[in-house]
Amino acid sequence: MIVPRTSRKEIMAKLRKKIDQNLPIFIASAGSGLVASLLEKAGADCINTFSGARLRANGMGTMSMLWPILDSNKQTFDYTREDIMPAIKGDAFICACINANDPLKDMRWFLEDLKKIGVFSVSNIGPSISYVDKDSEIFKVLTKSGITLQNEIDMLKLAREMDMVSIGLAFNMEDSIKMVEEAQPDIFCFHAGTTKGGLKGYDSGETIDETAARTEEANKELRRIKPDIMLIAHGAALETPEDAQYILNNTTCDGIWTGSSTERIPIERAVYSTAKEFADLRFPSKK
Repeated sequence: MIVPRTSRKEIMAKLRKKIDQNLPIFIASAGSGLVASLLEKAGADCINTFSGARLRANGMGTMSMLWPILDSNKQTFDYTREDIMPAIKGDAFICACINANDPLKDMRWFLEDLKKIGVFSVSNIGPSISYVDKDSEIFKVLTKSGITLQNEIDMLKLAREMDMVSIGLAFNMEDSIKMVEEAQPDIFCFHAGTTKGGLKGYDSGETIDETAARTEEANKELRRIKPDIMLIAHGAALETPEDAQYILNNTTCDGIWTGSSTERIPIERAVYSTAKEFADLRFPSKK
């Protein structure tokens, strides 16, 4: 197996071409090689790998990655190298969502290793301190111990210096502004919240029009800071293709990012439905 290679120049050219053609960018997460190959075949531009996606593939919710039950960066690196890269043809590029706050890894060394296996894009979502409510005790404890948004910003800046495509992400306006101002990422995603739906989704009660409104509020602020930034929508009430179309119709986003919507939820439905048909089979009645 020879894993296809790309480059920052090639990735950015493909994305700019889509924008020029008025076509939405499509980013999707994959926790297995099968899902990655199907996403690429369906037309995804970028396939994200991160520990949350791998945990979803094992039946857990994305947020379970916040607990210290695994080495997030090792999980992401290993399954990206062994499961994802050999499964794709190179039509989509891989973005590794990594933990910039890993106290046991030098980010320069880690980014070099990602490039060696063919990954030329990274994001700060694996996991991000922006997940955590700022008024919570756990946020205060984490930041006091050195788990900071600044480490994530510095990692994205370093990625750009190392000729990688940087994809920033944050959950609130304050973090979004700080990240775009300081990291100047190529792509930014305002994460509206955990995606609803399926067995493990979390429904905050927010409607798709509310998700779209919050996303567009962020877009306006971020484009003032960096007019050429590519902005992507993700999360909260954005569950179905119809929801995604509503976002595209009612925001200035350049595209969408799916996780559970094209991975966990379809698998839950398809496998359960088919397996139930098999489980309901019965022997013919004996005469």
